[in-house]
Amino acid sequence: MTERTSLAGLTCLVTGASRGIGRAAAVALADCGARVWAMARSADALQELERECGATPIVVDLGDDAAVWTALDEAAESAGGVPDVVVNAAGVFGVEACVDETVKSFDAHITINLRAPFLVTRSVLPGMLERGSGLIVNIGSVAGRKAFPGNAAYSASKYGLRGFHEVLLEELRGTGVRASLIEPAATDTALWDDLDPDSDPNLPDRSEMMTPEQVADAVVFVATRPEGVTVPHLAVERG
Repeated sequence: MTERTSLAGLTCLVTGASRGIGRAAAVALADCGARVWAMARSADALQELERECGATPIVVDLGDDAAVWTALDEAAESAGGVPDVVVNAAGVFGVEACVDETVKSFDAHITINLRAPFLVTRSVLPGMLERGSGLIVNIGSVAGRKAFPGNAAYSASKYGLRGFHEVLLEELRGTGVRASLIEPAATDTALWDDLDPDSDPNLPDRSEMMTPEQVADAVVFVATRPEGVTVPHLAVERG
């Protein structure tokens, strides 16, 4: 078996594609020849991405169940089937101690970081199983396996994503459909902008963080494994 050197002929759906890891993954997959469906709320950002790499914009709020299902059904109908690869990369992030965390913020973390990957997966999985092929890539975090102070809401969502992924792996055995959980260390995206980590000794400096493009390389790596080969978990960090 040899790895793919091209993703030509495959359709890849990327959530959170307007910025950060999602955007970098969309560009990297398109560079490998994939037809990319880019899903996010920002129409302007998706239009810019379309100009850069040809990605098809899907403007939708991942917190709106009906809109997500409708958008994915319409995309699958127009393409003649569900995507070959799904990258659940949309995310929210905040740092707040348990004693200060708000219910609204906690719910937002669960909605985008955990519920949305389930929603998207639940939408495309029946078609993948019927076809007997597909790959679901969930972008987790080091905070999904290691506790950090101030990560109450974020870790709850990412630990939950890891649990969902573990069950998914067991249920997919022998079906031809694969799943990978990529867990990057701190990555320099716009999610850190409001936190100004360089001014907080309890947070990593941005210069020490990974780049979104490095995480996107990991996405391409799992997407180009030979058919029948699964990378269940991939921890990614700076050397």
